[in-house]
Amino acid sequence: MERRPSLPRGLVGRSVLAVCVFAVAVVPGWTLGDLAERWTGWGLLDWVVTWTWTAGAVGALGPWASYRRRDAWLGLIPVFGWYLICVISWRVALLPYRDWEPRAGELWQARWLTGDLIGYWRTDRRGTDRTATGRRERPVSRLPN
Repeated sequence: MERRPSLPRGLVGRSVLAVCVFAVAVVPGWTLGDLAERWTGWGLLDWVVTWTWTAGAVGALGPWASYRRRDAWLGLIPVFGWYLICVISWRVALLPYRDWEPRAGELWQARWLTGDLIGYWRTDRRGTDRTATGRRERPVSRLPN
């Protein structure tokens, strides 16, 4: 059976998916923070739990959106963490295609798409031995010394 190439999501589909990813990444932190404040009566604990959850979400989703795991510390900054989750959600909603350039550490596994998909990148974590045309290269045989 022949594989049909997929197309990137449209604006509405990507937006809906990004909102869902944002909600899954942020709302549990708000809920846990509110519960922690209600149980302890300490208002600052609400913020600590909320921002810790946000930092965890940045750490979990960040590598899929060209952020490093250590960027999760940025999720602890009030309000900036939510902005970062918005950017990451927008990027994750387009996967497996990318409309942003990969970091220098990701260039070895990224390929620039052409044809109808010009303007997009694709980073395949599995099968990184593919050429820009998508065909597998023959493995180089290694002769024993």
